[in-house]
Amino acid sequence: MLDEGVIEEGEDTPDPKSVSRIGDGVSPSVWRFAKVDRAAVLIDAADYFAAMQEAMLKARYRIFLIGWDFDTRIHLAEGRRWWQRPTKREYPVRLGSFISWLVRHRPTLEIRMLKWSFGIFKFVVRGSMWWDLTRWARHHRIDFKFDSAHPTGCSHHQKIAVLDNSLAVCGGIDMTVKRWDTRDHNEDEPLRKTPRGGGYEPWHDATMMMEGEIADALSDLGRDRWIRAGGTPLLPVQRTDRSLWPDGLEPTFENVEVGIARTRAAHREWDKVDEIENLFVEHIKRAKKFIYAESQYFASRAICEAMLERMQEDDPPEIVIVHPRHADGWLEQQAMDHARAELVRCIEEADEKGRFTIWTPYSGITPIYVHAKIMIVDDRIFRIGSANMNNRSMGLDSECDVFVDCEREGNGHAEDPIRRIRYSLLAEHCGLEEDEIGELLERHGSMAAMIDHSITESGRNLMRYHPPELNEVEEKVADSGLLDPEDPEDLFEPFAKGGLFRKGSRLARMRNKIRRNSQEFARVFLIPIHVSAFGVRSRAARKIPRGGKVLHGV
Repeated sequence: MLDEGVIEEGEDTPDPKSVSRIGDGVSPSVWRFAKVDRAAVLIDAADYFAAMQEAMLKARYRIFLIGWDFDTRIHLAEGRRWWQRPTKREYPVRLGSFISWLVRHRPTLEIRMLKWSFGIFKFVVRGSMWWDLTRWARHHRIDFKFDSAHPTGCSHHQKIAVLDNSLAVCGGIDMTVKRWDTRDHNEDEPLRKTPRGGGYEPWHDATMMMEGEIADALSDLGRDRWIRAGGTPLLPVQRTDRSLWPDGLEPTFENVEVGIARTRAAHREWDKVDEIENLFVEHIKRAKKFIYAESQYFASRAICEAMLERMQEDDPPEIVIVHPRHADGWLEQQAMDHARAELVRCIEEADEKGRFTIWTPYSGITPIYVHAKIMIVDDRIFRIGSANMNNRSMGLDSECDVFVDCEREGNGHAEDPIRRIRYSLLAEHCGLEEDEIGELLERHGSMAAMIDHSITESGRNLMRYHPPELNEVEEKVADSGLLDPEDPEDLFEPFAKGGLFRKGSRLARMRNKIRRNSQEFARVFLIPIHVSAFGVRSRAARKIPRGGKVLHGV
């Protein structure tokens, strides 16, 4: 039994076999709105791990961690190493040992962890994690569960933390290996090491820590997920006046209303939820001046359709996308990189005003991997979460995003903080100071122009992405959506709905236009050459017909 912070449930206790405890959203694009007393946007995992460790030390009733992956071998910010002599007041720096230490020194604390089930295969190469799970299994106040409550081919992709129903986190950072980095993203950072001592490339990520009613909402979402994954129903924890906010953490927002949006594939008896896709389209349509976005992938049919439509307007907004050079892993590259090339080519064809650009961050000559999921619209909307700009995040994988909208009552004061977030991100990627960004944007007139004029021979830079030419096989993979479907059924019938370029869509019409233009260019400017036994002859000499077919023979 937990202490005074736990609410005893009576008749309203949910049936563990029930499909879902939570109702429909307040709109097609929003599940719920909740008040936030203060919130901090945490950029890159060095700051996040430090803030999270401090908050967990303050928790007394429940730490609820929901993620795509956890690796108990990673180090947090502070604490003793395994070879150092333990004392009652010195906690370990290693995540697995830190969790064990917490339950030993917090008699009322329980810890629940929910992880995507497919990740169990990674444990084969994470030997010491088995020792952690074995230790935890003997402790009734620690429960580590694998989530398999999703259709075949789907993943549990949310990154949520709720502490004492007082503090919550939602964003893109997993507490796992190869995530830690500072905002400097130094090429030769000595602390950027795997548990086995190997180095990895610079990594850019982001999440948001929130205090207030939002914790109750995300707790409801998490506890519902926990039940569906086969866990014993968790009693709700009542928020107290005791704050878990990390000391010295400067809030980004204060006293705002935050919206929550979800993705959930249809499975068993619960319906599909596509709030995140609807919210993306809604926010893209609302843009008047600009959209700044960061995403691990750029492959969503729905998002690209919405952006292409905006680029065809007389006065389109500027759209700046920051993403990695390549997807992480060969299979992801086949799915995401090829789709990105085709989609970007279509948008650029429609972009007669030159308002769409897509960029890759570098530290020196080393590309920085972008894992953050952020979008800022006109400095009036800020959203962050687990959803990438790909099809899986729109309808296949479980996702959760949160957003601050200045149009909501009481949120008008959030515009300046949102602007500072955008300036801070541009400064990080361009190797500039945050207080320089406003003046440089005014001088150059757009984000793209400012980025172009800030490029240096070394340090951090954003470099333009240019879509490569694809061969026939690569085009087929991209078109099909086989590796990045919008729906579980598409995994097995990838062409059933027409893929990325389904008939009658704006994307299909634009790609057909590109192909017609390419064929016309080849017909007019690339003079075919016919080689025969008698030598080389021009098109005119051979009287090749308008269709471009070669008339063989002399």
